[in-house]
Amino acid sequence: MSGALNLRRLGAVARKEFIHVLRDPRALGIAIVLPMIMLMIFGYALTTDLDRVPLAIWDQSRTPQSRELVARFEGSRYFSVVARPGSYGEVEDGLARGRTMMAVVLPVEFGRRVASGRKVQVQVLTDGSDANTTTLALSYADAIVQNYSQELLVEKARRLTGRPPALPLDLRFRAWFNTDMESRIFIVPGLIAVIMMLIAALLTSLTVAREWETGTMEQLISTPLRGSELILGKLAPYFAIGMVDMLLSVLAGRFLFDVPIRGSLLLLFGVSAVYLVGALSLGILISAKAKSQLLASQFAFVATFLPAFLLSGFMFDIANMPKALQVVTYLIPARYFVAFLRGLYLKGTGLAQLWPECLLMVAFGALMLLSAIRSFKKRLA
Repeated sequence: MSGALNLRRLGAVARKEFIHVLRDPRALGIAIVLPMIMLMIFGYALTTDLDRVPLAIWDQSRTPQSRELVARFEGSRYFSVVARPGSYGEVEDGLARGRTMMAVVLPVEFGRRVASGRKVQVQVLTDGSDANTTTLALSYADAIVQNYSQELLVEKARRLTGRPPALPLDLRFRAWFNTDMESRIFIVPGLIAVIMMLIAALLTSLTVAREWETGTMEQLISTPLRGSELILGKLAPYFAIGMVDMLLSVLAGRFLFDVPIRGSLLLLFGVSAVYLVGALSLGILISAKAKSQLLASQFAFVATFLPAFLLSGFMFDIANMPKALQVVTYLIPARYFVAFLRGLYLKGTGLAQLWPECLLMVAFGALMLLSAIRSFKKRLA
């Protein structure tokens, strides 16, 4: 059959590419070392957890009531009392210099008004430069103050009636899938998707461009080698390296970051293989069009890492993006892999729930592979 693959020629191309990778320490560095470095740096650096916010407390009252509220801030893991200013000038200086992020000011009449059961204002000043962090810090401060206020009301009612009041609502909080509410359990699976897309595309974006720059592409064109054989032969070694990277990433996530895998390992590696084929084929397609290693690597970075990092839902909730960008995210394959990994890692869901994401990744892999092969048909006809 004229259209059938010649496994001997395909194997020769794959062997040639394997030898090149093994002889090139830079390629091996990109293939093995870089993903691990990125996973550790981003895994430890990227966090949405808010702990130990530097806090200044100006207690003008200095009464048992004010000291009780101050103790609650000191006992919270979300705040670290680093300053006790004695004036608004010191409060402002701490916020301006970045030594503190928040300041709580208790007025002189705090203890007297609390003891008499009257309303008293507590002032909270914040550095609003980082709006997201400030919002979280304010919510934690509000929870501490509201809890203290509620206990004061309960104590007042007990003194008047001899028994504590029955609260109308009893909130029982329980978080599923991430019981301790730790951001790394949410971030690491998505980070694997972003890194695999970038590394896979960068690896193969240099392969065909290198052939053009060294002058060996003309020799390959003059041989009976078909486009499909060349593409699959070049993909084979990088696919093997990519699966090793995936294994190392899963092991690092489990043993370095303590991120459990609640779903099927077989499904994880099966879908990862499909996603990897698409990412590798995208890199080869970029390489074939660019014909320059420098241009191909730069374009691969822009076309893979930035969309995967910004538009996949990895760091920023897609629902909060402008409508136009939400539409664009449907064209980002990392969006589906991030959703797949988080569903499998965090919730233990399987193919019955994740089949839409899996189907779209199969379509992405097939489209990229077909496009990469067709880009060589005219040259290798």
